[in-house]
Amino acid sequence: MTFDKVYQYNFPTTIRFGAGAIKELPAYLKQHGLNRPMIVTDPTIATLPFFKAIVADLEQHQLSVEVFSDIHKNPVKSDVYKGSDLWDGTSRDSIIGIGGGAALDVARAIVLRVNHREDLFKYDDLIGGDVHVTNDVPHFITIPTTSGTGSEVGRSAIIADDETHQKKILFSPKLMAKIVFADPVLTMDLPPFITAATGMDALTHNMEAFLAKNPHPLCDGIALEGISLIKDSLVQATNKPDLESRSKMLMASMMGAIAFQKGLGVVHSLAHPLSSLLDTHHGLANAVNLPYGMEFNIAGFEDRFRRIARTLDLKEETGEAVVKYLFDLNTQVNISHHLSDIGVKEAHIETLSDLAFADFAHPNNPKPVSREDFKQLYLKAL
Repeated sequence: MTFDKVYQYNFPTTIRFGAGAIKELPAYLKQHGLNRPMIVTDPTIATLPFFKAIVADLEQHQLSVEVFSDIHKNPVKSDVYKGSDLWDGTSRDSIIGIGGGAALDVARAIVLRVNHREDLFKYDDLIGGDVHVTNDVPHFITIPTTSGTGSEVGRSAIIADDETHQKKILFSPKLMAKIVFADPVLTMDLPPFITAATGMDALTHNMEAFLAKNPHPLCDGIALEGISLIKDSLVQATNKPDLESRSKMLMASMMGAIAFQKGLGVVHSLAHPLSSLLDTHHGLANAVNLPYGMEFNIAGFEDRFRRIARTLDLKEETGEAVVKYLFDLNTQVNISHHLSDIGVKEAHIETLSDLAFADFAHPNNPKPVSREDFKQLYLKAL
């Protein structure tokens, strides 16, 4: 395929993918009778030229735009409530999420809250809250600006409690976007660190999905292809980006999000507490922990690691070779091998271990993970 035209995919959300896809947004809104969109993004993106150009383009097409960007790097419930208040006060008719995982999670949670006004965490999927998602939701559009979480194609949002920092999952098929405008040009100006961290997040999604214990051959195939695309493009996209590498990373990110409906694992449970307790960038937290989590999973799953090694074109088709590849990849994109380099101290380990063991991701890991396992993994990575 070439990378200078727009393609359409349906899986099952309609995805308009390719350079220039964002230019289709005003016509799409008008076609669907939507004239008063609320854009949800993060404080950084709200200041960037490409974002201002998107808003200006919408306004030039006589569309009334309201922007909400008062959100945390790791979203909390109060962010969602503030966005809902803006919706209530400005008579909007649709929601557009523009950004990475944080912005898209908050956008999706606001979509839920518009017509579901009980306590937000009543809808937590981990306590069966999805059965309460019964009302209609606003027209929802997603536009990714990073190649990491793949939230644009998802149907869940991860929001933390402001006080306890525990992450909750809001989930429903109703929360899928009606359409995704995935334009790799919007990712071209990402700084190297964000490109690397979000790219390693995408790799973690694909790898953990492939290893997750629930049988799902469709997701396995998607995950392996996502791993292959990242192998071909992450170093280039980080260090000397071009349209091809950015396009491959954006596609791999969406593939990871599709694949991890199968489940995630130990790495995400190691990473989530770093974000909620220490406000560590989620992709960075995954990146540093990924080699250690994969090493933990090798024994008993050598065949799965053999397939990952083959996908990575490694000379030795072993789990150990995969782990070495991951350490080397972190080096190539300038990510540390140690938690101590990103602000983790030994004094944090006990609390992190408690939070990791309570996390929702590791029950889908291919092997059980005890609290002691989490503690030893943190200490090894420290």
